Amino acid sequence: MADIRNYTMNFGPQHPAAHGVLRLVLELDGEVVVRADPHIGMLHRATEKLAENKTYVQSLPYMDRLDYFSVMANEHAYCMAIERLLGIEVPERAQYIRVMFDEITRILSHLLFLGAHGLDIGAMTMFLYTFREREDLFDVYEAVSGARVHAAYYRPGGVYRDLPDVMPQYAATKIHGAKAVARLNDSRSGSLLDFIEDFTDRFPANVDEYEALLTDNRIWKQRTVGIGVITPERAIELGFTGVMLRGSGVEWDLRKKQPYEVYDRMDFDIPVGVNGDTYDRYLVRVEELRQSNRIIRQCIEWLRANPGPVIVDNHKVAPPARADMKGGMEELIHHFKLFTEGFCVPAGEAYAAVEHPKGEFGIYIVSDGANKPYRVKIRGAGFAHLQGLSEMSRGHMIADVVAIIGSLDFVFGEVDR
Repeated sequence: MADIRNYTMNFGPQHPAAHGVLRLVLELDGEVVVRADPHIGMLHRATEKLAENKTYVQSLPYMDRLDYFSVMANEHAYCMAIERLLGIEVPERAQYIRVMFDEITRILSHLLFLGAHGLDIGAMTMFLYTFREREDLFDVYEAVSGARVHAAYYRPGGVYRDLPDVMPQYAATKIHGAKAVARLNDSRSGSLLDFIEDFTDRFPANVDEYEALLTDNRIWKQRTVGIGVITPERAIELGFTGVMLRGSGVEWDLRKKQPYEVYDRMDFDIPVGVNGDTYDRYLVRVEELRQSNRIIRQCIEWLRANPGPVIVDNHKVAPPARADMKGGMEELIHHFKLFTEGFCVPAGEAYAAVEHPKGEFGIYIVSDGANKPYRVKIRGAGFAHLQGLSEMSRGHMIADVVAIIGSLDFVFGEVDR
């Protein structure tokens, strides 16, 4: 009789955000996972080292390329760390804009999770539904920054510019006639805030559609309920944050527990799970879509009523207005010095963390007083979750590993930073 032995196999790439850079080595007993060993580092781009060789502002676009589905949340932590070292106060309007775009970014990230997670498990329609809404939010990104993905919109001291008063509109083509284009442009006839408000009016019904497709779907529940369970005690021990922690029933959210910017003025709830399984993590993210929508509406209301500056007026840190720069020698010198040499940051160290869509995303900066950081250390929000992958997969089938990876919702740009 032949000896029964465990087999080892390479698994993946499976998830769209682990596009060939997660090598998961599975040790199998038949089709049951005995051990899962994630091999990382295949996307390593030395972001921390690059940031130490650039001025503070030059390093900002590198943050966009970490978790490239949560762009502005990455920028936010980086800017907050610099602002703490500089000791500057961000204008109130800029704080509201940052909070609004943090939540737009959270919706963008969770929609990708929902679409990709559904696609992984076999619900192909979800991907098409969620990307329909993502396109509207990419239009918002483009309107404020000129880029649909890598925005580089936040700046130390505020944001790049105020919200535009007009939205780009579609033009009639052979494919879309005047009538179809008029319908597409209906929500684009006003300002950016009008467009975002229209989105927030429509979005709850869209979330209802997602839930109608998945939440009580028996196939979805068979694939996710009881899969990848992690207890609250173990989630804390493993350093889980964000949805991975809240899905296990731990009510921890930096926006509530350690409020930054104007989150302490926002009215929203922290959804938590009960069982700590893949299904609970899905439910938490779906509810977070609704809560983010609530926060965005509150920001819109405040921003409409309160015009003002969106970046500090200290021209050692923030550039002067272009009109002033082209008409005054002092402003021209400030502009030139800022973009060639950057600004010097007082010696010291600072850590800033935000409640990123994937968990706690932190930037630790050590300054020696120069115009470049002495050390930069990034706490990737999804990195700590990988160490729970083996524990969560043990005893499950190979097909369940797909569902578990999807529920972790990591992006390897920040894991392999």
